[in-house]
Parts: sequence; C-alpha cells; structure tokens
Amino acid sequence: MSRKKSFLKKKMQTTYPLRVQAMRAAKKSPRLFVTFPMALAAAIGLEQGDEVQWELLDRRELHLVILKNAPISAKSKAQK
Repeated sequence: MSRKKSFLKKKMQTTYPLRVQAMRAAKKSPRLFVTFPMALAAAIGLEQGDEVQWELLDRRELHLVILKNAPISAKSKAQK
C-alpha cells in the first residue's frame, strides 16, 4: 500500500469510546449493557428495533451483525 493510501485509511478511521454499564435488578443476575452513539448507529444503519447478534472473533474483538432490520413505520398518518 502506498504511503498516501495508508495515511488516508488511518485518517478516515473514527473511534467511538464508550463504557459497559451493569444493571442490577432485585433477585436477578446483573446484566451488562453497551450503548451506541447515534453517529455510529447512523453510520452503520442501525435502527431501534433491529435484531443484532455479536460474533466473538477472539478475546479482544467482537463483530456486530445486523440480522434483521426493523419494519419501517410512518412517523405521521397520511393525509386524505
């Protein structure tokens, strides 16, 4: 790869640091939650209600796979 392409590839990479949060409900095991910044969700086409799953590649890398996009719903009723 040429130096210019290598530089452009590094410049285009964007990171989204976030924290894993624990939610504890009475008499239930703690659950871990990860929130997605809206900019990241928009960049990958992730919408509320989408079905996703994680693919574990190794101990330090996960891939998020969007299985099924949520059905599109109208934001307002059509006018007659």
